[in-house]
Amino acid sequence: MSQREDLLAGAKRCLTEKGYGRTTARDIAAASGTHLGAIGYHFGSKDNLMNTAVLEATSEWGDRMEAAVRAAQAGDPARRLEVFLTELFAAVHQERDLLVASIQAYSQAHFDESIRTRVAAGFAEARTALAAMVLGTAEVDEATADELGSVVYALVTGYLVQSLADPGFSPPPDRLVTALHRLAS
Repeated sequence: MSQREDLLAGAKRCLTEKGYGRTTARDIAAASGTHLGAIGYHFGSKDNLMNTAVLEATSEWGDRMEAAVRAAQAGDPARRLEVFLTELFAAVHQERDLLVASIQAYSQAHFDESIRTRVAAGFAEARTALAAMVLGTAEVDEATADELGSVVYALVTGYLVQSLADPGFSPPPDRLVTALHRLAS
C-alpha cells in the first residue's frame, strides 16, 4: 500500500477502536506505521484524513447494503424485504468495525458540509434502491423513494444503531416482516 492508503487504513482502525473524537494524529500515525508529517502532506490535516476515512467507510457500508439489495430480487415484497434484512443483518455481525465507522459519519455530517452532502447523496441513492427492491422494479419515482425508501431505511438504520448498543440484539428478519404486517393491518 502507499503511505496515503496506510494512513486511511490507520484512520479507519482508529475510528473503530477509539472513535472519531478521541483519535489523535499520533494515534493515526502509530496505527498506520507512518510518520506524523505524512498526515499533513497527504491530507492537509487530521480532520481531513478522518473525514475521508469516515466517508470511505460509509461508502463501503453502502456497498454491503447494495449487495443485500441484489440478493433480494426474488419473491413478493415481504419475501424480498426478509431476504434483504437477512443479508444485511448478517453483514452487521461480519462487518461491525465498518458499521461503527459508518455510523460516525452520520454524527459528523452535522459539523462538516462536505460529509453532509455526500452522506445525503448516499441516503437518496439508498432510499431509491430500497424502494425499488421492495417493489421488485428497476425504477421508482421520487415520491415512492422518499416515502417507501425512507421507511425501509429507517428500519435498517434503527436496527443497526440498536445492534451497536446491544450486540446481543438480533431479532430474526422474518419476525420483523411479520411485525410490519401487524403495523399495516
